[in-house]
Amino acid sequence: MEETIIISLGGSMIIPEEIDVDFLREFKSLILSHVAKGKKFVIICGGGKIARKYQAVAKILTEPKDIDLDWIGIASLKLNAELLRVIFGEYAHDVVVSDLRNPIIFNKPVLVGSAHQPGWSSDMDTVWAAQTVGAKKLINLSNVDHVYDADPRINPNAKKLENISWADYRKIIPKEWTSGLNSPFDPIASELAQKEGISVMIMNGKPLDNLKNYLNGEKFEGTIIS
Repeated sequence: MEETIIISLGGSMIIPEEIDVDFLREFKSLILSHVAKGKKFVIICGGGKIARKYQAVAKILTEPKDIDLDWIGIASLKLNAELLRVIFGEYAHDVVVSDLRNPIIFNKPVLVGSAHQPGWSSDMDTVWAAQTVGAKKLINLSNVDHVYDADPRINPNAKKLENISWADYRKIIPKEWTSGLNSPFDPIASELAQKEGISVMIMNGKPLDNLKNYLNGEKFEGTIIS
């Protein structure tokens, strides 16, 4: 049976400041090397900094509601998703799929997903994708190396964690989702992942050797939430 791997590709990987062409080239090559081994991928894009730039301007010029900020985020990550779909060319499913709660029918080995509606981050869409294909693990690629027991930007003594339970993880993140929330994995998605028994691998996508190690079953640097 072909293995389906779920990856949440943070917007910070795609556009840290400008579009990271070298990263995207290497990411495509790595994914296709595993497609050649019979694996399938569902890759859900985040909005990242481009979303936050648009949201920041909206806040300067008006007083947007959270739902409005979410829609801006969704539009930006759809653009990232379309870019990724085009990059994978003949290997990619014909269209970007928004609602990943529906059965996923692969006509190609790589399916690119985006967000469906406001109220959570693309993390939620990633959990839905895992739920839909029956995957019990998903990979979260961003510019975060680990989960820490406290915010390392505030607490210099924060300790990195290699493993943490969902119950303990949910104690150290905000209880509610707000648009633009900076959390390794959002609280709404975390609740569903815990309920469904899905493990999440939090890791930095750069350098890509880290993801390569994980896909090859080798030791990787990151945090497992389970």
